[in-house]
This record gives sequence, C-alpha cells and structure tokens, in this order.
Amino acid sequence: MAKMTVNQNTCKGCGLCVDVCPKKIIFLDKDVLNRKGYHPALVNEMDKCIGCAMCAIICPDCAITVEK
Repeated sequence: MAKMTVNQNTCKGCGLCVDVCPKKIIFLDKDVLNRKGYHPALVNEMDKCIGCAMCAIICPDCAITVEK
C-alpha cells in the first residue's frame, strides 16, 4: 500500500496536489492552520492512494513524500 505524507509546516495550501490527484483523495484541511497560517493538504482515504506521486511532483514546496 502506498503512503503519502505531507510536511504540515512546509505546505502552503496552494491546492495543486488536490487538483492533480487522479483518485481525488487529497483535500485542504480547513480545520487546521500550520505555523505559517495556511490550511495544509491531507489525505482522507490513504487505502485508495495508488502511489503515482503526481502530488509530490507538482508540489512547489517539496512538502509531499510518497512511499510505496
């Protein structure tokens, strides 16, 4: 099973990963603010992640890591 991890303090909540995810399982967590004041990305159904790493590739802040 693939695992996508977001560095909550580096993420600036741009939403590019949300748009590029083919499974549409990434969202911006509106209940959390990181230390920079942004809503970081989060995966709600990790078991559906296919490990394509498109989110990590498009992230301008290198805040996302994908493990297979």
